Amino acid sequence: ARDRVPLAPILILSQYVEERYAGELLATGAAGVGYLLKDRVADVGDFLTALRQVAGGGTVLDPEVVSQLVTRRRRDDRLAGLTPREQEVLALIAEGQSNTAIADRLFIGEGTVEKHISNIFSKLGLDDAISQHRRVLAVLAYLRG
Repeated sequence: ARDRVPLAPILILSQYVEERYAGELLATGAAGVGYLLKDRVADVGDFLTALRQVAGGGTVLDPEVVSQLVTRRRRDDRLAGLTPREQEVLALIAEGQSNTAIADRLFIGEGTVEKHISNIFSKLGLDDAISQHRRVLAVLAYLRG
């Protein structure tokens, strides 16, 4: 809707928090936006107040939306701490590549790949004490980030 009418206020009323939509809604920096969860809008008066606020150029966000976006930002920050080479290695891990295949693809030694992977695990907070498979957890962080 913003493509056709850039100044149109937008209020999303949703059953669930969709981080992608909430992020896109707020990324434009435009005035007159809101994202509310249906099950938390119990009072018609509160809903109408939120609607008026958005129509007047204000911003209305459900606290759960804010919480999930902040959590997402923290995840993104962990990934942002990776070097460009570590990001490349993690992307190749996400493709299912072995250490040998990653080394061949990046023209580096297998020991160097192992060092990058160790750094990735460390920066993502995936230490040896974790009982789950760290490689899988690193890929999940990559996919969520």
